[in-house]
Amino acid sequence: MGPATGKEYPRVEIDIPEVRAEVEAAFARYEQALVTNDVPVLEELFRDAPQTIRYGVGENLYGMEAIRAFRRARPSVGLMRHLFRTEITTYGRDLATANTMFRRDAMVGKVGRQSQTWVRFPEGWRVVSAHVSVIAEV
Repeated sequence: MGPATGKEYPRVEIDIPEVRAEVEAAFARYEQALVTNDVPVLEELFRDAPQTIRYGVGENLYGMEAIRAFRRARPSVGLMRHLFRTEITTYGRDLATANTMFRRDAMVGKVGRQSQTWVRFPEGWRVVSAHVSVIAEV
C-alpha cells in the first residue's frame, strides 16, 4: 500500500528487455546526433513542450523554444566525446532514465555527466528533462 493513502499501487516492472532496447536505441540516436550536430534530430528527440527542461554546463533552458534557440546557435566544433558508465533504466513501459559520464579531448582533467528522463509519447521516446555538468576528474 502507498504511504498514508491506503491505496495499492501496481508493481512497476524495471528493465523490460524490449522497452530497454527501445530506449537504448533512442539514446544512441541522440548521441550520434549530438556529436554530428544534427540539430533536427536533437530537436525531435526532446519533447516539444514548455515543460521540457535542459540544464547545461553554462545555461538553464526552460521550454523547448529556449532549447531550440540554444541548439541552433551552438558552435558545431569539438562535440566528439567518449562515453562511459552509461546506465539506462526503464520503469514500466513509458518512463526511463539515461545517465552517462563522458570525456572530451579538450577537457583535460575533467569529466562530464549527463542525465536524461525519457517518456514514451504517441510520437515515440522523448527527453523531458536533461542535465549536463562538468567536474574535476578524481
